[in-house]
Amino acid sequence: MPRSTRLPFARVVLGVAAAWLALTACGTSDPEPSGSEAATENASAEGCDGVETSSGPVTVTDAFDRTVELDEPAERVAVLEWQQTEMVLSLCLNPVAVADVEGFGQWNTAEELPEGVEDVGTRGEPNLDALFAAQPDLVIVEASGEDDPVLTQLDEYDVPVLATVGADTTDPIQNMRDTFTLIAEATGREDRAEQVLEEFETTLEEAKQAVADSDVTITDFVYFDGYAQGGNVAFRPFGQGSLFGELGEELGLTNAWTGPVDEAYGLGSTDIEGMRSVGDAAFFYTGTEIEEYQLAPLLEGNPAWSSIPAVAEGRLYEFPPGIWTFGGPRSAEQALQAYVDLLTN
Repeated sequence: MPRSTRLPFARVVLGVAAAWLALTACGTSDPEPSGSEAATENASAEGCDGVETSSGPVTVTDAFDRTVELDEPAERVAVLEWQQTEMVLSLCLNPVAVADVEGFGQWNTAEELPEGVEDVGTRGEPNLDALFAAQPDLVIVEASGEDDPVLTQLDEYDVPVLATVGADTTDPIQNMRDTFTLIAEATGREDRAEQVLEEFETTLEEAKQAVADSDVTITDFVYFDGYAQGGNVAFRPFGQGSLFGELGEELGLTNAWTGPVDEAYGLGSTDIEGMRSVGDAAFFYTGTEIEEYQLAPLLEGNPAWSSIPAVAEGRLYEFPPGIWTFGGPRSAEQALQAYVDLLTN
């Protein structure tokens, strides 16, 4: 699983080697739960009052046709990726353990983790002692296939594991919907999932109409993030099959990045000269309040960058901080609203 593609952009260079390391299996003899004392409804998520949960045995088929059987809908859920962490919170369920709690709070503002959730380390190398000390009744992971190291390691433990696919370039928006629905089935919260997805569809239709009603004249665009690579700046365009690229196209825009992209996430790689190849396209890019990851200081005073039409003519738009580019329905709603706000204001 190419975990490095989902790291905050400046960490791609600094952390790519660590993100590819296999998980190390560790047992635990701690008989008492740690982290959250119980899985409770997530009061911080919008519309969580009175959420109904189904009861009785649950059988689901995960993204790799693995059968997951539970005596009851999962309540004590551990999650090892930010997309699925967001989704669990959107379902009004507080996870008992999450990978990289601090990073989630910095890069994904679609939902808020409550206090007391066990932090089990990095997404690439979770601490399995901490994970299983939280005594989850289900572990939700993102995997690249049945032979993914994360599944090989976790299958050694007697805890059900639900494997999901974080991205699908053939239809990233539908993959997001399907992953959200799968987690809802495992946690007995199908009604809540239907409500959230209906709200996403409403946001999408309203955003489409807002762009159609505006006086936007240039509809070609490129969404990207960037990072320092040696003494240069490297860019990661979100091409065909990327979630944020497809969300932009749903609004009637045209993704101008036609260069090569990876098969999993639809992400490209280029330099300033490559960014010049997209003509008059508008630029949108990932915003952050974390100084070391900000893109603008890396490009300040660069004449080649300043001469690109989008930059020279004021069509360079920074997304609000904390919109996770590989998120769930709530992150997608944030992205749609950002596109509309930046295009029409």
